[in-house]
Amino acid sequence: MPVHLVFCSCPDPETAQRLATALVDARLAACVSVLPAMRSVYRWQGAVEQADEVLLLAKTPGTQLPALVEALRSQHPYELPEIVAVEAAAGLPAYLDWVADATRE
Repeated sequence: MPVHLVFCSCPDPETAQRLATALVDARLAACVSVLPAMRSVYRWQGAVEQADEVLLLAKTPGTQLPALVEALRSQHPYELPEIVAVEAAAGLPAYLDWVADATRE
């Protein structure tokens, strides 16, 4: 079963922690790493903006990806949250199995 890495930027540590905990509690992600102190530069509504943000890196099997994306979208405070998923090309088989096991009911 493919495992996906899902990137999601958050406005502050509290939001990041809340979302990370919600995803793991709901078994939508086996693990969510919270990476602090990132600065994003982006174009929004015609202007170049900058923001200090916190990055989430969620690990989830492909079967949970649609529900995880929807949970992030619905609970995120941004009007248009960054939610980008990348399929892992390879990994330690035991870890990939754990991701699948940790997200089962």
